[in-house]
Amino acid sequence: MEQGIKALTEFLDSSPSVYHAVDNLSQMLKNAGYTCLSEADDWNLEPGGNYYLIRGGSALIAFRIPRTAPRGFLMSASHADRPCFKVKENGELAGTYTRLATEKYGGMLIAPWLDRPLSIAGRVLVETQTGVEARLLNIDRDLLLIPNVAIHMNRGANDGFAWNPAVDTLPLLGGKDAKGKLSALLEREAGGKILGHDLYLYVRQKAAVWGLDEEFISSAALDDLACVWGCARGFLNAQDSADIPVLCVFDSEEVGSNSVQGAASMFLETTLERICSSLKLSLPRMLAQSFMISADNAHALHPNHPEYADPANAPVLNGGVVLKFNAAQRYTTDGLSAALFRKVCARAGVPVQTYFNRADMPGGSTLGHISLSHVSVPTADIGLPQLAMHSSYETAGTTDAVALEKVMSAYYGCAPVMDSSGFVL
Repeated sequence: MEQGIKALTEFLDSSPSVYHAVDNLSQMLKNAGYTCLSEADDWNLEPGGNYYLIRGGSALIAFRIPRTAPRGFLMSASHADRPCFKVKENGELAGTYTRLATEKYGGMLIAPWLDRPLSIAGRVLVETQTGVEARLLNIDRDLLLIPNVAIHMNRGANDGFAWNPAVDTLPLLGGKDAKGKLSALLEREAGGKILGHDLYLYVRQKAAVWGLDEEFISSAALDDLACVWGCARGFLNAQDSADIPVLCVFDSEEVGSNSVQGAASMFLETTLERICSSLKLSLPRMLAQSFMISADNAHALHPNHPEYADPANAPVLNGGVVLKFNAAQRYTTDGLSAALFRKVCARAGVPVQTYFNRADMPGGSTLGHISLSHVSVPTADIGLPQLAMHSSYETAGTTDAVALEKVMSAYYGCAPVMDSSGFVL
């Protein structure tokens, strides 16, 4: 297996929640010599310094300061959350069986979650002798399952079915005597009394590379951990730039980005302000020479349903990184940002594909247009082509994942000079 894909599968398998994904990125940055900053402290940034900060355990911004006076920021933004089920407080439902109360997080495909082993992961707030401490938690075993109703009792199951998340998707946890055992298990795994939690169900199936020529990769949360991984690797591998490279990984994209860790928050804006303040730079002048890549996966042409795609703008697996367009600005790419991204791809030797929604089938959006309300710079919306977006187990192309890392390495190593009439790269 190509070494980069092997590393990607390891990252996917070790990131069962948004909190684990950000913790894994934090370890990557620490290992590369980056210093963790606190938003509550004064910052004394140094030329040549490498830094990152984490907000809420589920969002991260990393940056490095060039040794010469920078002109602008080279930014990318992706998200580490995924559609799933969130565990409710007082979640154990006792009766003939013991079930778990959950609610939907994000716009998911429900059917793929049924009849497969699941477990629980996320963040817990634990009482200690010195206060309350946030800790990661992952019950690393097959713990629960959402059972389907047999076809004999639901004859219309294959003719379309309206799922009721208050009834149909509650996972089975144990028998009638299991009441209270989950709480005890969670506190035992957490190492103390849990005063609060953000816990989610996750699919136990590991990431897989498959196909006649191992050309496909399938995993939970490819949207958007594949982009998180490609952007982070490109950020770390890039040569020095005359600009300030900035890696952004947000939370809450799947539910509108409206959280203190989301793209609609002030997280990025205040970070850029503090960088400029520490280095005695003008933020408006820096933003005038800045660029953003919003990296979130794109719908690939479906092998069984090509009619859902725009005929001339339907990316395929392993056809290259995708530029996404939308006239209503749900994707932020315009002519200028498309041209710059295509130049970067040419420099990296990576093919580019294009995506438009079919005109009569409105699609989703990404965090790019949301972040523009706080940091208004030219932005290209990109992604990897994938199948079964928002399923519990998604599919993409292996060469595309490698290509994104190459593109982002080239991007973070460049220093475009821009104005309203064009750019020099």
